Amino acid sequence: MKEDYWLGRLYPGEQNSLADYVRNSTRLRDAMAAHLVDLLRSGLSVVLDFPANTPASRAWMRTLFEQAGCAHQLHFLDVSDEVCKARLRQRNMDGTHEFSVSDEDFSLFTKHFVPPLLTKGST
Repeated sequence: MKEDYWLGRLYPGEQNSLADYVRNSTRLRDAMAAHLVDLLRSGLSVVLDFPANTPASRAWMRTLFEQAGCAHQLHFLDVSDEVCKARLRQRNMDGTHEFSVSDEDFSLFTKHFVPPLLTKGST
């Protein structure tokens, strides 16, 4: 499930600030949580393309698999800011993504990043 896809369609023109993103992503998570748990309980695998950049966001994801009683796996890509910005610039030039992200936007979001503890059962 791609968060940006859903945010772009459910809230067109409403993603203009970090506050807008927080409000709309919270609304999306609230709307999707029970459905995601049902999918997991039915035995389907679910891949979330949602940010897991803070302990709070990872805690929300944890509630999903705990409620469903299923296993989980968090993938953490340790990539430099320079590589991420280069990839964003290319994505912006391709014009195929729901949102265009500036270097300033990238910095605004990444300043909230807290790397996960890489131990079993951690966030």
